[in-house]
Amino acid sequence: MGYFRNSFLVTTGGLALGALLGWGITHSWAGTLSTIFIVGVLAILEISLSFDNAVVNAVVLKKMTPIWRHRFITWGIAIAVFGMRIVFPLVIVAIITGIDPLSALVMAATDPDHYARVLTSAHISVSAFGGAFLAMVGFKHFCNHEKDVHWIPVIERPLTRLGRIKAIELGVVLLLLYLVSIWLLRHEQFEFLIAGLFGLLTYVAVDGVSALLNVDSALTGEVVQSGAASFLYLEMLDASFSFDGVIGAFALSNNLFIIAIGLGIGAMFVRSLTIMLVERETLASYRYLEHGAFYAIVALALMMFFNAIQHIPEFVTGLIGAGFIITAFVDSIRYNRRMQALKLIAGDPANPIGILTTPTTVEPTRRQFPRRTESSGPQ
Repeated sequence: MGYFRNSFLVTTGGLALGALLGWGITHSWAGTLSTIFIVGVLAILEISLSFDNAVVNAVVLKKMTPIWRHRFITWGIAIAVFGMRIVFPLVIVAIITGIDPLSALVMAATDPDHYARVLTSAHISVSAFGGAFLAMVGFKHFCNHEKDVHWIPVIERPLTRLGRIKAIELGVVLLLLYLVSIWLLRHEQFEFLIAGLFGLLTYVAVDGVSALLNVDSALTGEVVQSGAASFLYLEMLDASFSFDGVIGAFALSNNLFIIAIGLGIGAMFVRSLTIMLVERETLASYRYLEHGAFYAIVALALMMFFNAIQHIPEFVTGLIGAGFIITAFVDSIRYNRRMQALKLIAGDPANPIGILTTPTTVEPTRRQFPRRTESSGPQ
């Protein structure tokens, strides 16, 4: 539990701040308790939606130097809470209404209902942008022709072979954007496609910057991954994961600050979980856990696409992602047990080649004596 000590401290402070905010708004104990409850639900919602984000963060974070890990944990949490949970919604509202972000902040504080309506009206663009970015992340993982570990071979092996085709994942995401846009109204199709294209361009830009910042080591000749590139990639990934949660949070509250507190608590727990996965080397211990996370990412991307057509409750998305990760975790445990059993068999000194044998009972042979010849008279 040591990894989550700071998260529990932030939770305590966040609930206290939520109580003060609730009392300041409602001036009643019922309103205060209701605000505390909403903050707790938002935190749980954020954790459930971002559990797979923690696993993917751990995949990248384990390759980073300690100094960049520390920067991601400190700077990253500040960007996640204040940047994505407060500044990002304000920027969206400012763009839609044509006002400056400070005026959008005033609107959020004085007219939260109008602010919520404006922000939720951008769900099509947000779904297309975030879905396109996450879909590229997921398909890039599965369409890797060098990938040799498969959790669900019937799905992953064909995708691995397709990975030999350059930019195949880009073509798949473009096709998905087109197919989803067919079901939208005419004035929504252009908005959806443009936002999706910007999501693809953002992924290409982040991936390109990562490639430029990665350098060859003069000692080993291997590619050394830049901490700055990994940091940028993780922040964009966290932003894409948070899109769905930020928009969906307005179904529970239209107060920007209550939403920021609840989602910020959840983001803190996701950071703590990421640190635990890295330091305990959990991904190396559980073979398919990383696969489950990337399946959850692809599922979340598809849900964001379809959310532009029909609203999908956030808890459904969270349950699907958690289902993939839990199933991958259980299968990893089963795999570890099978490998342990095989090692025990192979390590038997009486059976050096590890072949299962059935013990047989060998009856002892009786000593044979020559029979005495019988005769009627003396010899």
